[in-house]
Amino acid sequence: MFLSYRGSRTTDRPSVLYIMFLSYRGSRTTDRPSEGSYIGNIETGTSLPSYVAKTKDTIRTNHVQGDMRFPAGLGIKMEHVQTVLAIPILQEDSGVLGVIELYRQFSTDSFTQEDEEVTATLLVWADVCVEYVQMYNSMMRQRKLNDFLLAVTKSIFQDIVSMDTVIMKIMNYAKKLVNADRASLFLLDTKTTELYARIFDTGKEHVPQKEIRFPMDKGVAGHVASTGQVLNITDAYNDGRFNREVDMQTGYRTKSILCMPIYIRGSIIGVVQMVNKKEGTFTMADEESFETFAIYCGLALHHAKLYDKIRRSEQKYKVALEVLSYHAQCTDDEYKIIKSTPFPDNIPGIIDYEFSPWDVEDNRKCLYVLYMMKDIFSMATKYDLDDMIRFTMTVKKNYRNVPYHNWAHAFSVAHAVYTVIKTTKHSFSPVECLALYVACLCHDLDHRGKTNAFMVKSASPLAAIYSTSTMEHHHFNHTVTILQNEGHNIFKHLTSDQYKQILGDIRQCILATDLALFFGNRARLQEVSDKNEFSWDDSEHRHVLMAISMTACDLCSMYKPWDVQLQVVNVIMEEFWLQGDEEKSQGLTPMPMMDRDKKDELPHLEVGFLVGICLPCYELMAQVLPNTKPMVDGAVSNLKKWKYLAENKLTVDQLPPEQCVKQLEYKTSENIQDSSETNKQTEEEESEEQNKLDAKAENKDEQTEESKMESVEENKNKSIDNPSEKGSLLTDVRSESSVLVHSDNDNNLTERDNT
Repeated sequence: MFLSYRGSRTTDRPSVLYIMFLSYRGSRTTDRPSEGSYIGNIETGTSLPSYVAKTKDTIRTNHVQGDMRFPAGLGIKMEHVQTVLAIPILQEDSGVLGVIELYRQFSTDSFTQEDEEVTATLLVWADVCVEYVQMYNSMMRQRKLNDFLLAVTKSIFQDIVSMDTVIMKIMNYAKKLVNADRASLFLLDTKTTELYARIFDTGKEHVPQKEIRFPMDKGVAGHVASTGQVLNITDAYNDGRFNREVDMQTGYRTKSILCMPIYIRGSIIGVVQMVNKKEGTFTMADEESFETFAIYCGLALHHAKLYDKIRRSEQKYKVALEVLSYHAQCTDDEYKIIKSTPFPDNIPGIIDYEFSPWDVEDNRKCLYVLYMMKDIFSMATKYDLDDMIRFTMTVKKNYRNVPYHNWAHAFSVAHAVYTVIKTTKHSFSPVECLALYVACLCHDLDHRGKTNAFMVKSASPLAAIYSTSTMEHHHFNHTVTILQNEGHNIFKHLTSDQYKQILGDIRQCILATDLALFFGNRARLQEVSDKNEFSWDDSEHRHVLMAISMTACDLCSMYKPWDVQLQVVNVIMEEFWLQGDEEKSQGLTPMPMMDRDKKDELPHLEVGFLVGICLPCYELMAQVLPNTKPMVDGAVSNLKKWKYLAENKLTVDQLPPEQCVKQLEYKTSENIQDSSETNKQTEEEESEEQNKLDAKAENKDEQTEESKMESVEENKNKSIDNPSEKGSLLTDVRSESSVLVHSDNDNNLTERDNT
């Protein structure tokens, strides 16, 4: 680039001053279209400026034309030059920034040593000025590039709608960046090793056309994709890699090309090709700017591909969900069967705590569910019976055929909470009652018969979605999915606020069946109850009681009559053992309660489970809702039998006959009495021993026996009726039972309920 000024032609000062600046990278000079400008190669050039730039020597001469060191002359077309002074402009690192030429056209006076020294001194300041100008220009270029890239980032990443949209934006911004006439973007298909494109720049707009493909090693783009080399071609028709067929078909003439690979994670994913710079040819500065831009292109294309995959996955998911929903919903025939079956007006014993839901025939369970649901709905809002039938039948259909966590279990838990709602003097709102019932009915939807820990250990997709309470979150989401099916929204008559409230309550209730949350809920409610601060007006108190109620109802089999409870326990253990068998097949060591080979430890496990989980839960329920005392009574009765089996190392089949069970219950009850009755009991025992020595007092012994039975029952009732009194009914039984439970049973308790 040349900079000139003209002065007086009669003075000794040079009439014309030319300064030539070199390009920073490479050996080409930067061009400037002005009269007398010169462009040449520094290494091969034969002009005076090229010689000075190459040798860094200062030249003073009166015979430029005849000097063999620079046969090409001054580098400018000046016919009357008489004498010349050429001095290199050096940088701090001894590099050449440029060359200054001073010459006289009409004066024959030679440049002197003094002229050379004055010029060199001035050049020191000129060098500083030029360096600062270059720094300023560089900073301004970088700032413009940063602003440009920021605009690119905002535009592309804020509007990733499809791959085609991203490609069109990249092509538009690429043309603006290097001032090109047209642009092309080719993506790499790694499976077929081909380059392909479906968006083409016609000069006016980007038109999606039929996709074209060509081998990865063909043409300019193929060469760049194969080698990763940047190509800056100034004359396309003189380059053997250029394919002229496209120009011949379109009538467009390609002159210059800038082609660069696009990387992501070190691999080439595509090629961007710029065609015909509008002014001149593509420069090194264009290459540097476009190299930075290509990084953003790679990120944008990578995210666009991910977006396309996600979008396709969503569509596949919707299709799969539609298919599964169709097959998972109750059919019209199933609906008509239930619809045509007469609904019972009254079900005897339905609100008894000893009622056995497992004895109800399977084809009658839905009728019982609808009977209870209609009763609870009538307290809250009006309902659509058709929606209620479809919802109930679909819920039944979405329980898997596993040994325990199936439709029968859901029915038993729903019945348990219905019993609590109907028999206790609670102050739950009608919507909360409805939430409790529906949550119990749906709390194990799509259960796979495996624990949360197993789901995590086996890297289940559900465990990847839900890091905590894995199955419980799935049960709730499945419930919402069923409600969203057409003709299944049983809550459609609720207001917007009520609908939002009931879904939130159902979620909290279902999550509460995870025993990991039970201990925290129990501690909060116990603290409030012990301080006599429980208030039905406090929503937090009601919600924590709802959570405890969910746990109590989920474990309802543990307070049922012995035969019913024993039957359900066997089913539960069969599901546990199936998981243990699967863990063994995978080379894992199952927990003792999951190990079929350790089934003889069942009485110990049941004692620990009743003492550590069930009874504390039932007892707390009885403190707040005294009418739930039958839960405690039933659990205590079953605990006596399990404790006897554990103490005597007997199996269930070895339990004494019914005639001996009463004696067993009496003897076991002596160990469960309240600590406040210990002294009284001791005196009675001593009296009994004394009477046994008297052969004449056999009738009196029998009366004492009956008196003790009545005393024990009275003490039990007294303890339950006044649960806040210290020395609970369960104190002695827990302390004595602790020696029967293996050291690893604490983990077993949690694992069991999580199933």
